[in-house]
Amino acid sequence: MNRRLLNASVLAAGAALALTACGSDSSGGGSASGDGVTTIKLVAADYGSNGQNPSQAYWDGVIGAFEQANPKIKVDVQVINWNDISTKLSTMVQNKQYPDVVEGPGYASFAQSGLLYTADQVLDPAVQANLIPSLAKAGDQGGAAYGIPFVSSSRAFLINNALWQKAKLPMNGNQAVAPKTWADVESDAKALKAAGVEVPLGLPLGSEEAQAESFMWEMNNGGGYVDASGKWAINSPANIATFKQLGTWVNEGLTEKDPGSVKRTDLYADFASGKVGMLNGMPIQLQDVQKSNLDVTWAPLPTAQTGQTPQTLGVGDWIYGFKAGGHASQVKAFLDFAFQKQWQVKFDEEYDLLPVTQDAVTQVSKDVPALVPFLKALPAARFVPVSNPAWDTVNAQVKVQIGGALKDPQGVLTTLQTAATQAGQ
Repeated sequence: MNRRLLNASVLAAGAALALTACGSDSSGGGSASGDGVTTIKLVAADYGSNGQNPSQAYWDGVIGAFEQANPKIKVDVQVINWNDISTKLSTMVQNKQYPDVVEGPGYASFAQSGLLYTADQVLDPAVQANLIPSLAKAGDQGGAAYGIPFVSSSRAFLINNALWQKAKLPMNGNQAVAPKTWADVESDAKALKAAGVEVPLGLPLGSEEAQAESFMWEMNNGGGYVDASGKWAINSPANIATFKQLGTWVNEGLTEKDPGSVKRTDLYADFASGKVGMLNGMPIQLQDVQKSNLDVTWAPLPTAQTGQTPQTLGVGDWIYGFKAGGHASQVKAFLDFAFQKQWQVKFDEEYDLLPVTQDAVTQVSKDVPALVPFLKALPAARFVPVSNPAWDTVNAQVKVQIGGALKDPQGVLTTLQTAATQAGQ
């Protein structure tokens, strides 16, 4: 697989990383030269996979066009692997070597520390009005927007139709009759297992994206990371019940042997190779499905009980500006340029992701019809609590601990609840 989406940050201390922008110091990543040219520093995530289709080429194209139109502004870009960017960004901030612009990981803790410009300071009102409202709202903290959505995704349930037919499960024409409830998931998974399917239900609870996988199951059982008032509710009865059910499926051999060690990327590759019957899927799988000539069904995520409305996960990656360099006007010029429809469409179609601007949604809907179901789901999608400053810490701990909840739901979820409460103090 050669497509990725990063959706949250793991902010932890790491080895010091010096910024390479000319003349940069602890006050910021950019610099001004004697000829009146200002250089700003952009740190961006790499959406390629295994060295394929790196994001460097995309940013080189944007920056080349931008610098031609804005000869007094230069952009020094550093593209960092998704698995490393959060740690390296954290180190930059700890060393007060602030970039001017970041695209990728979460913004909340930086905003709480007063390090970021608000969206109003670095984005034209017309561009802000063009953002999808639900995504723009997720970038709000304390009544002000700091995180500006740059790319998005939503999720759906994905079924391998050939394996479905092999298990003699019901079809509606050439489409699988997808499970609507968890009881359906269990009975379908048992049929797939009996038919010799290696992994009837894919459950990636490894460190790559365990926080998202957990949330999809939790919210379709009435749970989630926070309650309706925004308070942490990780060890809620609904979440405990969710992991008891998932643990039962693991014990019955309906999933991988150890979901807590399974990365999303690896599971998607197994799906593309025909080893997995069903899983929670996302748009970046479209190309791999096509390359593998798989016949698949996309459906709403199944719910715990009959009659519940299926909930889908919304994922947004962010772009935001640090104040330390004092380059608000240059950052604004660059962001206004990068949010033009042509660049949004190019990025989203390159990586099978979803746009965050309404004009780009219209264009991508025409260009890539396979993305339309995900685009339609996006406005009502639910997000992890990215605007909560404690989320960075909680997210990091969920990724490495939540797999243990398959065996000890009460204990692990309570440990995470305690950590979340303490991080928010």
